[in-house]
Amino acid sequence: MKHSLTPVVLSGGSGTRLWPLSRQQYPKQLLPLVNSHSLLQDTVNRLDGLADIAIQAPIIVCNEEYRFVIAEQLRLIGKTGRIILEPCGRNTAPALTIAALAAMQEDQDPILLVMPADHSITDVAAFQAAVHKGITLAEAGLLVTFGITPDAPETGYGYIQHGPELQESGSFQIARFVEKPDLATAQSYLQEGSYLWNSGIFMMRASTWLTAIGTCRQDILDACRAAWQPTVDGDFYRVDQTAFAACPSDSIDYAVMESLPAHPDTLPLGAIIPLAASWSDIGAWDALWYTLPKNKAGNVVRGDVLLEECRNTLAFSEHRLVACVGVDDMVIVETSDAILVAHQDKTQEVKHIVDVLKQNNRPETRAHRKTYRPWGWYDSVDQGERFQVKRIVVKPGAALSLQMHHHRAEHWIVVKGTAKVTKADQTFLVSENESTFIPLGTAHRLENPGRVPLEMIEVQSGSYLGEDDIVRFEDKYGRKKN
Repeated sequence: MKHSLTPVVLSGGSGTRLWPLSRQQYPKQLLPLVNSHSLLQDTVNRLDGLADIAIQAPIIVCNEEYRFVIAEQLRLIGKTGRIILEPCGRNTAPALTIAALAAMQEDQDPILLVMPADHSITDVAAFQAAVHKGITLAEAGLLVTFGITPDAPETGYGYIQHGPELQESGSFQIARFVEKPDLATAQSYLQEGSYLWNSGIFMMRASTWLTAIGTCRQDILDACRAAWQPTVDGDFYRVDQTAFAACPSDSIDYAVMESLPAHPDTLPLGAIIPLAASWSDIGAWDALWYTLPKNKAGNVVRGDVLLEECRNTLAFSEHRLVACVGVDDMVIVETSDAILVAHQDKTQEVKHIVDVLKQNNRPETRAHRKTYRPWGWYDSVDQGERFQVKRIVVKPGAALSLQMHHHRAEHWIVVKGTAKVTKADQTFLVSENESTFIPLGTAHRLENPGRVPLEMIEVQSGSYLGEDDIVRFEDKYGRKKN
């Protein structure tokens, strides 16, 4: 009989150690760090071509702020899925519980493959072979996790020690979980041979997880059951905000998995499958350097970069020429509004820079200069006292909300395509090299009625130019009306 598998993709991380590319409003799972696809897209695609297993539409649990970008990224790779919106972060155990409740509404008792959205696995064949091993165990009621075969005494990962093999299946009982060790302890784990890195990837029946979380953390299950009264908003499923906010925060490991070895009579059996698939959690810039292909000098470059007598250096440029001379073991990342220069040994400390920026309320932690919206994107090209200039691109058939501003006026210049403009009680077209003016306090809407992207320049002027100066009257994407 052909097996059936429902992927569950957990997309709640922020990736602060990959600043300045990763931002609060556009975290690392949405970035194309390893190839032309984002880490999220790679995660969804990782099961393509899996023999003898019917892959169902994925369930993606994410922050509400990312919903339109995630829906668009799925569309670009030809995939659909159920996108469940978390009104606030409550860690991975509640996220999986909500996903299991959702899955059981669509199927009698599906097998779930739970994957973080922000990991890289380059040996997809090895990963799929491990999934084949795990699905039979999950069907039998086991809680399965995948342990990464270590190739170094890594101190940045948690470890799982495996026990005896389960019936010559290539999988093992879970003996114990271990927190991130010091270097000497990590070296002893590597030499001992029974310790694997904790990957954060799991497989189980939905009912198995619900039974386990109910046994270990009934408070989490109760809160999630109360929250799972979804309202469907287009592609999105919204849970009850108050009930979910009341849910305790805990991880899958702490809530359930670490309890399995000590409670074999009351909890499902835990199994671990060794996985050697060129895995990385891309936790910091040095991990990305290690993952990516390098030239003979050990350098990784992307964008407009020139290196002279440099070794083992990662240099990324998004906008400007980056030239490096005589540097070794460095990370240089250039974006439109920030530049990071760090030694590879110190990339974990980037988080402290982000903390300082947050304390000073700097916008560079929250968003890029280029900001994505469900209708397209805008790039804040220039700004000064009482003015701001944006480049705006609107997708074919898309429309901004019908809105008005209390503190600013706008001048629109079309440079490509045709704009359909609503201004008060007027509706008219604006073609290339034409412009229109939107006075302060006037209801207006911008639409792209054509088949090519609409590109335009917007010049804002006024006493306050913040994005929160928007009063929405109508919005096709279900965004909050004021």
